[in-house]
Amino acid sequence: MVRILVVDDSTMDRRLAGGLLRRDPSWEVMFAEDGENALQQIELHLPDLVLTDMQMPGMDGLQLVQAVRESYPLIPVVLMTARGSEELAVQALQEGAASYVSKRQLSFDLVETVERVLNSADKRRNFSRLMTRLKSRELQFELENDLTLLPAAVQYMQDMCGEMRLIPEADRLRVSVALEEALVNAYYHGNLEVSSDLREQDHAAYYDLAKARSEQEPWSSRRIHLKVQLSSRECVFSIRDEGPGFDPSTLRDATAVENLDRPCGRGLLLMRTFMNSVEFGPSGNEVILKKEVKAQDPREDEDDECSRDVAETENDSAV
Repeated sequence: MVRILVVDDSTMDRRLAGGLLRRDPSWEVMFAEDGENALQQIELHLPDLVLTDMQMPGMDGLQLVQAVRESYPLIPVVLMTARGSEELAVQALQEGAASYVSKRQLSFDLVETVERVLNSADKRRNFSRLMTRLKSRELQFELENDLTLLPAAVQYMQDMCGEMRLIPEADRLRVSVALEEALVNAYYHGNLEVSSDLREQDHAAYYDLAKARSEQEPWSSRRIHLKVQLSSRECVFSIRDEGPGFDPSTLRDATAVENLDRPCGRGLLLMRTFMNSVEFGPSGNEVILKKEVKAQDPREDEDDECSRDVAETENDSAV
């Protein structure tokens, strides 16, 4: 049974939208008269879709979209627009609403719009469920020595770990920070061969030299090699540059009190703090970061669905 929550401060509009949606016997329709009441309804009876008016007293449609997106990102929100709410509707679409339908065209467009959004949401949910059942994945990237590519690579790794439920959300940011530090080190210290000592002596000269070398051979044509192995046991990230390398035994202890304020040790400190293991290859131009993980049981998806069905009670909200 598909559950749809209709949110509108107008009793007449709630009745109209609800009547159109109830023509499909597989759709259960709930009602709320404003945004605050809608959030209460969502907490009690998790819907598959929220259909909301834009202009309401208290929490309006835009604020409701923002709240749903933050707390229930998998629930799509469809807007009902009327004259005078167009600008607000555009903002709501930018904030994450899935679609919209004009109140003047409800009889013609509402059911079709809701069907399309529900189909898209089902595909997204099923993809998320599928990804939790992916036991392992190996990826390899060969990145140009382009600083703008590094955040995109980190974001992709963060998303993959989230979709596979390998790393809890609270830890994914920390892992991303460690990865970015390793990639940035490969860019500046590895491929461009810009010394950390220069950064301590002259901050501006450090970045000026990096910029110059990024446009000159042999530094400009070097690559960063990123290899990722994801499994239910651990995430392993190998980052290798094409620079001459260094002797890892010469690295300072970044955790020592006297080195905490030195910029050259910050990246290593973060990597070792946020990862379970940080190892350098013998030539010094490869670092391997490991994060032990405990994958969430994908059957919890079904448990959540069953719990929601068991908890279902008669909706007694005013129509």
